[in-house]
Parts: sequence; structure tokens; C-alpha cells
Amino acid sequence: MQTIIRIEHASKFFRVGDISVKALKDINLEIEKGEFTSIMGPSGSGKSTLMNLIGCLDSPSDGNIYLDGESTFDMDETELANLRNRKVGFIFQQFNLLSKLTSLENVMTPLLYSGYKKKERNHLAIEALIKVGLSDRILHKPNELSGGQKQRVAIARAIVTNPSIILADEPTGALDSKTGQQIMELFWNLHEEGRTIIFVTHDQNLGNQCLRKIHIKDGSLEAI
Repeated sequence: MQTIIRIEHASKFFRVGDISVKALKDINLEIEKGEFTSIMGPSGSGKSTLMNLIGCLDSPSDGNIYLDGESTFDMDETELANLRNRKVGFIFQQFNLLSKLTSLENVMTPLLYSGYKKKERNHLAIEALIKVGLSDRILHKPNELSGGQKQRVAIARAIVTNPSIILADEPTGALDSKTGQQIMELFWNLHEEGRTIIFVTHDQNLGNQCLRKIHIKDGSLEAI
């Protein structure tokens, strides 16, 4: 198996006034290509901070992170952004869709900076929307979609660039349990295509459905 994410002795500190708060403590973790992994823990446990480090949205205070063999240790903001855009697709709890754009336009957004021509962007975005079951919602705007449909648009946007890693931060948190389970089934479909998925959640029922389960508490990993 190929290691796609490797975290070596990563810690993260935040300054709150004159106090240094340790959000993550000496994290060591390897995730193999194609794994479907959940990171579970209560609110404030450090799971979203860990996801932000893996996704190059933030850098560790100590330690190092490798994505698909590339060390992020000496990367500046531009280099981290380029790595993030090439390797990672993000899905968030609140969807983060642009309200004035259609589903198609929202999904096309990551492709605007990837050198694709308009016809190619259009084709890839339509393909992604079909894959998540929204062929009949391509021209709808977010206010015309249900919560589950909005999250499907967000998933299509995350996969349209064919990233190596999909990071989902509480992707079912704003959905009812039935819709959340439908979204979970969609993640299983993506996993079966060989995608590496990290599913961050406080919902043990959903997290336990993943093939590998990681628990975090007070900034430390409890089980790997």
C-alpha cells in the first residue's frame, strides 16, 4: 500500500491573549491511499484542527506533514495553496456554496484556476453532478435545493478536479439522519472508486461505518 498522508510529531498551538493553548499534541499518523477513515471526537477535541493541517489550510507549530510524498515543512502560503488545489477536495458542514451561482457554476469554480477551457470545465462539472445524482438540478441555485442536494453539489465541487484526498468536515452535521445516511452512501460510492476519504464527525453512528476509525480527545489520538 502507498502512504498518501504521513504526519510526524505534529503539534498545534494557538495564542489566546497571553495564554498558549495546545490544540494538537504530538500527532503521528499514516493513512494509506484508498482508505476510508473517520476521525471522531467531541466538540473541541481537535479533529477540525487536524483536518485543517492535513488539508494545508493551516500549518503545524511543530512537526511535519507529507501529502502524497510531498513535505509541507518549508512551503510558503502560495506553495501550500498549489498543493491543496492539486491534491485535496474539501466538503464542509455548511456547504459553502455561492448563492448567486447555479449548481453547475458552483461545481465549475475550482476549475477556473486549473487551465481548463470553458467547454472542458462545463463537461467535467456536469459529469460530477451526474455522479452525485443531480442531473436534474444542474441549473438550480442553492435556494432552490434541499440540504441534501446542497451537500451533493458541494461533493461534486470537491471531486471535479479529481483530487487524491477528500476531506469531509462534519458533512452530515446540518442534515437530518435519513439524508445524512444517504450522503454517507455517496461517500461509500466514492471510496469504491479508489478515493482516499477522511470523514471528520462527532456522529459515532456514521463514523463507525468507515473502514478505519481514529478517535481524538483533548488534542491527542486515542486509537489508530
